[in-house]
Amino acid sequence: MKLKGVPVNPNFFFELSGESKDMPLAEAVRCIESETEDHEIVGSGPGYLIASFPYEYLDTIADRIALTHSVGRYLGSYDPADTSNLSNSELPEGSFAIKAKRFQGLMKDVDSQKIIRDIGGLLSKHNTVNLKEPDTIVRMQMCDKIHLYIEEKVTDNDLLEKRKVGERPFFSPISLHPRYARALINLTGVKRGGTVLDPFCGTGGIVIEAAEMGMHAIATDFDEEMIIGCQENMEFYGLKLKDFETMDISDIAERFSDIDAVATDPPYGRSTKTGGENIDHIYDRAMHAIPKVLTPEGRAGIVLPHTISCNTMELENVYAQYVHGSLSRYYHIFHNIGH
Repeated sequence: MKLKGVPVNPNFFFELSGESKDMPLAEAVRCIESETEDHEIVGSGPGYLIASFPYEYLDTIADRIALTHSVGRYLGSYDPADTSNLSNSELPEGSFAIKAKRFQGLMKDVDSQKIIRDIGGLLSKHNTVNLKEPDTIVRMQMCDKIHLYIEEKVTDNDLLEKRKVGERPFFSPISLHPRYARALINLTGVKRGGTVLDPFCGTGGIVIEAAEMGMHAIATDFDEEMIIGCQENMEFYGLKLKDFETMDISDIAERFSDIDAVATDPPYGRSTKTGGENIDHIYDRAMHAIPKVLTPEGRAGIVLPHTISCNTMELENVYAQYVHGSLSRYYHIFHNIGH
């Protein structure tokens, strides 16, 4: 959909999901950083990110992202009372339709239908309106301002749903949804082709997503049944592990090194197998073992039921996800102190 006259590095609008306060924005930024050094973060606000990068990276960035609804070429931001500057915007040839969304109920007092009519009138000078089968969808995000962008890439949530825990041949009810497993990996900033280790692999939800994104996935777990089940799930989706081993978390450095990213959801809860060991003691051993396998610049993404301190790695950020009742998950992103 690249147009004549569009800059080499156009601005793209990322419509972020709203289920976590900071995680969707952080994931989008990390995906951009991981795919191209030629980028600039132009701006952000409630429910969106605007970034500039070459068109050729749009597919690779959008294909790995999980907590963004859609991405497309940015047309501009406008005050609800004045959208006249939009008359200079250029759409691809063919018909168009405008679809509006309020982010978390913002701009309640603004008449969205009036704005759609005004914008539609400006854009229809060069393109025809087709509400049923448009060639181009123009998205209108209503939050701090009126933001417009051409929808070009949409996150395939249906495909992610097909990989959720209940759809796998071997599963445990305690498992991250594929969207969050993917987001956890992305938050580490690992590049396509990098190596991702999950030392508490369980049924394989995280390594499945790592392999799907083009990374080399390695799985370990102290429970041999989990390793066997993880392999079964990988084969079910036509994927392969780069390596695997049944082993205790404290022993991973004896077998692995130069890992670009560790992404893991360690055990917690009453139904979890721990061999009788205290959960917090397992976490403490993990914090000492994980940096030993990372490259000097490597990161670890670790999901825990509470925040945790660590003196073996540098904590970059923690992102909270409310699950239900009193249960929340905390996505810790650590940087190896050796970086």
